[in-house]
Amino acid sequence: MGKPTGFIEYLRELPVDRTPAERVHDWNEFHPHMDEKELRQQGARCMDCGVPFCHTGRLIGGMASGCPINNLIPEWNDLIFRGLWKEALDRLHKTNNFPEFTGRVCPAPCEGSCVLGINAPPVTIKNNEVSIIDRGWDEGWVVPEPPKVRTGKKIAIIGSGPAGLSAAAQLNRAGHTVTVYERADRPGGLLMYGIPNMKLDKKHVVQRRLQLMEQEGVKFVCNANVGGNVDAAKLLAEHDATILATGATQPRDLPIEGRNLKGVHFAMEFLGGNTKALLDSGTDKAPIHARGKRVVVIGGGDTGTDCVGTSIRHGCEHVMQIEILPKPPLERQADNPWPEWPKTLKVDYGQEEAAFKYGADPRTYLTTVKKFIGDAQGNVKELVTVEVKWERNDKGQFIPKEQPGTEKTLKADLVLLAMGFLGPEQPLLKSLGVEADARSNVKAEHGKFTTSLKGVFAAGDCRRGQSLVVWAINEGRAVARECDRYLMGSTDLP
Repeated sequence: MGKPTGFIEYLRELPVDRTPAERVHDWNEFHPHMDEKELRQQGARCMDCGVPFCHTGRLIGGMASGCPINNLIPEWNDLIFRGLWKEALDRLHKTNNFPEFTGRVCPAPCEGSCVLGINAPPVTIKNNEVSIIDRGWDEGWVVPEPPKVRTGKKIAIIGSGPAGLSAAAQLNRAGHTVTVYERADRPGGLLMYGIPNMKLDKKHVVQRRLQLMEQEGVKFVCNANVGGNVDAAKLLAEHDATILATGATQPRDLPIEGRNLKGVHFAMEFLGGNTKALLDSGTDKAPIHARGKRVVVIGGGDTGTDCVGTSIRHGCEHVMQIEILPKPPLERQADNPWPEWPKTLKVDYGQEEAAFKYGADPRTYLTTVKKFIGDAQGNVKELVTVEVKWERNDKGQFIPKEQPGTEKTLKADLVLLAMGFLGPEQPLLKSLGVEADARSNVKAEHGKFTTSLKGVFAAGDCRRGQSLVVWAINEGRAVARECDRYLMGSTDLP
């Protein structure tokens, strides 16, 4: 390392976000960049720890510990410190096809396992990563690199989210002819319609990378619903191999009284409709709008936070977020040691904005919803909540138990269900005749990614279940290797 004492000399610093007072009035990204001197100091904090857990990418306690795509973090941190930005970009691209995505939306399990984080604030790995790639785009270092030779093999990839895109990028690099089928009107999957623009800009970040992939030879076919308006059997017959990368888009429902009332929607209907309106017309004239409404978001994860931030930008009257789990502690607990992912309280941008606008964090913990109540026109107007306590059942499993006498009735004009996803939608799998596992995911062994159909592979959330963007990229790169091996007998893909 160029600065062995950097972790002692420099404190952890991040760029100062645009204030909530400013950013809630637009849909622009709110994370600015630091100047080069500050960034080089942050790179210098990477401490030459000897055993860098940050890039291990292992599951510990069911959660990611370290980077799932094994980014060469200590190497490019050192290159940042030395001011060798182009070299840092080269090292970053060796393991990550889309660092501009992960540098914006990944929760950074690498930082949770940073060795410096044992007794000090960890290295700003995520911000360093996005600073490298954004500088690379600004300097013109990121350019199309089409393969010099084509193999003549044709591959179909169904789904254009992070798993499908990373598989496409790798297989195109190997010289295969790759066509990506996307049922939406724009490619990108979750990156396009699942994540709001203020977290991941569509035109200047997502579409920029998609255009580069097209220039390299990847073909995107949109409005292509395989198993619907695209015949699944014909698609398989016309390609030498097929990869399923459809994601886990079946949302978890809340089948309680009043669920069918108008004004109760899945979060992705709300978020995706808003992003499409922004892209189509430049305005937030979304089909589901929160302006002037009392919004209740059910679910405390990233999607719930995105619903909070979007509702505030719509101009809602009020927003609250209901979470069935207990409030996390401020510090790591004894049963959550390093290098596990720290299960501590995090205040994301949506909660910060809600606190600014309404005076308090919008989250209510250890609470669930019992029923929705409607008005004479069939619109939701109220919901009934009850507090819960987590207890072990006779099988030793923790389950939530309602606490009698804790019921409350809350006003609500718009309810958004953000409780996660159950797995891939089944019509496509049934039309293909692909075997599913016990959780309804595509049955395909990790490491091989082969399904029950010869020449058909699966990767990403449709195979592993709902997960992180960085795991999807991991699986997209891995399935590309196995697909290339299947077609050519061997593979040189990393």
